[in-house]
Amino acid sequence: MKSFPLYQANVAMGLKYLFFTGKGGVGKTSTACATAVSLADAGKKVLLVSTDPASNLQDVFGRDLDGKGVAIAEVPGLVVANLNPEEAAREYRESVIGPYRGKLPDSVLKNMEEQLSGSCTVEIAAFNEFSRFITDDELQQKYDHILFDTAPTGHTLRMLQLPSAWSSFISESTHGASCLGQLAGLEEQKDMYKQAVATLADGKLTALILVTRPEESPLKEAARSSMELRDLGIKNQFLVVNGLVADEMAADELAQAMQSKQQEALASIPEELAGIPPYIIPLRAYNVTGLENIRAMLKPEQPLAASEAAVESLHNLPALRTLVDELHKTGKKVIFTMGKGGVGKTTLAAAIALGLAQKGVKVQLTTTDPAAHLEFVLSKANGITLSRIDEEKELEAYRQELLARAAETMGGDDLAYIEEDLRSPCTQEIAVFRAFAEIVAKAGDEVVVIDTAPTGHTLLLLDATQSYHHEVERTQGQETPLSVQQLLPRLRNEAETEVVIVTLPEATPVFEAERLSDDLARAGIHNNWWIVNASFRATNTTHPLLRARALAEANWIERVAARSKGHYAVIPWEKRELKDEVLLELLQ
Repeated sequence: MKSFPLYQANVAMGLKYLFFTGKGGVGKTSTACATAVSLADAGKKVLLVSTDPASNLQDVFGRDLDGKGVAIAEVPGLVVANLNPEEAAREYRESVIGPYRGKLPDSVLKNMEEQLSGSCTVEIAAFNEFSRFITDDELQQKYDHILFDTAPTGHTLRMLQLPSAWSSFISESTHGASCLGQLAGLEEQKDMYKQAVATLADGKLTALILVTRPEESPLKEAARSSMELRDLGIKNQFLVVNGLVADEMAADELAQAMQSKQQEALASIPEELAGIPPYIIPLRAYNVTGLENIRAMLKPEQPLAASEAAVESLHNLPALRTLVDELHKTGKKVIFTMGKGGVGKTTLAAAIALGLAQKGVKVQLTTTDPAAHLEFVLSKANGITLSRIDEEKELEAYRQELLARAAETMGGDDLAYIEEDLRSPCTQEIAVFRAFAEIVAKAGDEVVVIDTAPTGHTLLLLDATQSYHHEVERTQGQETPLSVQQLLPRLRNEAETEVVIVTLPEATPVFEAERLSDDLARAGIHNNWWIVNASFRATNTTHPLLRARALAEANWIERVAARSKGHYAVIPWEKRELKDEVLLELLQ
């Protein structure tokens, strides 16, 4: 595998704006912070802005931050601002809905409010916040570099560029449960957004830093983001591969296995990333918090890893069998594994299904992964019926169905808005969830284990839309399918349903998992069990750097333990393929 040069902050020299993007947990915030500190240490005036709801900037710099900017005394020239897009989204939502309170039925207001409660609205609110930083002449004069610890998605930018996104038809449209209305009432910001989008596409001013890990799932996500944003004119991109195992670590068996997996992933790097200047950041022994570690992150020389004397016992963590025993004992009939992409929820859904089947339970395991993959993982499983949802097929069928209905009363720009709106994450969740609901409805006496779950926002959209359709006669949209209507109450029944949240023992994945849990609670769905996957703390590694990383996991595992009230399991980082006998070992 061709070696990549070490990532250094001088990549940014000559550029005014840097946008850092990547999946949760790849080190996006750490890379942005280290770049900002390095530039400031080089004598530049730097503003670092986070619009990430899961941001841990305050932990990184060890002080309270606000949305206006706080000067970091130990780093002359650096100012850090931590915006709260969720608060901005709440304020915006109320500004849109407030005028209608007392004038429209409660069910209509509930539907409007939920349509404005999803991730798309948060993204628009975030873009609204950092657009001010991009277009403010005073800030442009004051700072040499302005860095953003997040980047807008292609979906958000396409939405902003549609003329119909600013028209009044949005509040009248009732084409189905989706994410309409994010831009209603923001027309006065239109020129600012146009200038911000133009600045993003100016390669002489702006660069997009795609942060990833040397693993299949994050690399695919980086490739998708790269193509989406490149198609919108944001072509000045750099690739940063974070957490690469250094050659000198390979004497340790676990580090050797990690290195092999990483090199395999990089050898088959998605072709969409070919041609983008690549850089690496080696695996570090520490969480990137505190200025000493921030400054060290991008330097070849590193602080020593924790000594053996400082390493406490890594054993006595709760195993997966505890969770499976409890699911069997309580007789749960519908079991979801839920989590961000790349945390291992599909594999762990298979392990749970296998554990229940071993106890004599009739199990159906359904997934959006290719069926052949499940058959590889569970080639020796008895008592398990495998089924597959073709995610792309279901999404396209749902989109075409709603577009056909919309085309009966709309055309031109309005229809283009609907088409873009149907690219939203909520649309995808609804389409797949409808297919899952059909499977659950036919399950009979089986326990159904499903390797994904809709967010609480999606469930509330479906629920609110159902009530909305009952009350508002002018609606031409599709009624919520009976299978979905029947499944929503089942999901809220703790005696029947369990949502198992899967995360990793790191800051961002845990923060995101907590948000998922809160989202489900908002929809009336209780989450009891958690799984912390791929833990070094649960291994017997002897390598000082890996043991130091195991120590760094302690805070996040303890946080999950407290959040779940002790209902959690920890899965060790595994060098072998998670299939058959290896899954059985997890259940011992």
